[in-house]
Amino acid sequence: MELGLNAIWVMLGAILVIFMQSGFVLLEAGSTRMKNAGHIAGKTIFTLGIVSLVFWAVGYALIFGSQGNSLIGWGDYFGFDMKNVPDGSPVAPTVMFIFQLAFAAISMAVAFGGFAERAKLSAYLIFAIFFSIIVYPVIAHWVWGGGWLAEHGKQDFAGSTVVHLTGAMAALAATILLKPRLGKYNKNGTPNDIPGHNQVFTTLGVMLLWVGWFGFNASSTITVGDGSFFGFVAINTQLGAAAGAVAALLIAWAVNGKADISVMLNGALAGLVAITASCAFVDSWAAIVIGLIAGVVVFASMRFFEKLRIDDPIYALSAHGTAGVWGTLSNGFFATPELVEKVGIGKPGLLYGGGFEQLGVQAMGVVVCGAFAFVISYVILAIIEAVIGLRVTEEEETIGLDLSEHGSYGYPEHLKAGAGASANAKATPIHPSA
Repeated sequence: MELGLNAIWVMLGAILVIFMQSGFVLLEAGSTRMKNAGHIAGKTIFTLGIVSLVFWAVGYALIFGSQGNSLIGWGDYFGFDMKNVPDGSPVAPTVMFIFQLAFAAISMAVAFGGFAERAKLSAYLIFAIFFSIIVYPVIAHWVWGGGWLAEHGKQDFAGSTVVHLTGAMAALAATILLKPRLGKYNKNGTPNDIPGHNQVFTTLGVMLLWVGWFGFNASSTITVGDGSFFGFVAINTQLGAAAGAVAALLIAWAVNGKADISVMLNGALAGLVAITASCAFVDSWAAIVIGLIAGVVVFASMRFFEKLRIDDPIYALSAHGTAGVWGTLSNGFFATPELVEKVGIGKPGLLYGGGFEQLGVQAMGVVVCGAFAFVISYVILAIIEAVIGLRVTEEEETIGLDLSEHGSYGYPEHLKAGAGASANAKATPIHPSA
């Protein structure tokens, strides 16, 4: 009976996390220009398919393979024993597979934020394959698959490092190699605002991600028990997100004189990302503090990367990267002895008499995982650039990836009436820069 309840709970979480892809479609499409909206929607489904196939073939095995070591999992490729549940396992391997697949797909979606509006579809295809084999599974094994960071007691309950920082560092590698979008920066280095075409879409996307995050965090308890623990994790998740949204809007309002909605939305995401590592380890008052700090940090980070001329259209580096770093480190301050004992990983934080040991482990995990994800992603992308190229031509970027990559337009009613009825007629948008 308990095994069945656990399976239902984890499968529900997997469904919620997979549904978060819908949130990424709306978030990314709304944050960018309408000439790329169809492309963004389509590549999300396409790359989800790629990640699913690769994760079934080798990805899951490289994380949890039974013949692995402290560096990498091994064995159990192309599926696993679906008939039997190992002794002591709280949930069937089939259910755990779909849950872990959902997480891998989210990390990939974060990484692709750095590709937005200028990368070839072929670059998405090739990078998705290799990211799902030699980037994400390695880090996931180190932390969740019994690897060397797990042996050191690194605390990352649902993936501030494993999912979000990993994806963000891949996005950073992409933004560096792809270079900024046309018109983003002037010759003197000053930035131009390139607003997204639909703030309502962006807001709906964040709300879908917020709801899906309860699958992300609360279902990571794996077991149902009496419901009190996963309920507690859900409360911390909500409080972290809420505090992040409020703090980001207030800091933007105070500094800029305007209550910037896009900053608020990224504050909510930053709060969610930050609390992901610590949601099972900290008291609820600490979840609020973690979210508040995440909201301020994401605002500062957005401005910092723009000054460095790193063009990050959906702010993946700040909302997932910088916030992921803070969220991971926060365990080293706020993890309580009671919750550490309950989860069974690591030691209490600095504020609870644990000294700097856990903080040191968390910092080590951030540095090593972040560096690994960035370097390997950069190498993969550099090879793709050398062989087939990463970026579309200037003409293709100008007309938009809907037409140049797919031959159709996400908003066909915005095509000029006389430009032709098909892509073969090279229909031209009314607003080619929209």
